[in-house]
Amino acid sequence: MKTTFFKKSRPDPELLALRAELQSAQGDLSLAYRKFDQAVDPELVEFCIYQIKAEKARCNYLIRAIKERSPESVPALPQLEGDAVWT
Repeated sequence: MKTTFFKKSRPDPELLALRAELQSAQGDLSLAYRKFDQAVDPELVEFCIYQIKAEKARCNYLIRAIKERSPESVPALPQLEGDAVWT
């Protein structure tokens, strides 16, 4: 009887770093939304809108980078609602 063993592939450190960065970016986006919900000054509201757009762009970039790094292991990461990926 022949036994075949498969080596477990080691996780890609860059991919792990990108995923950790995405989690951080999603937390920052959530915080930006909470700040927006509490803002009353028109200038602060405008700042929060720009911050939300920047965080969404950051998340979209990281999602694209993760997909490029491992297209077979990440079948479908959801894009942030209502925004196209910026090119």
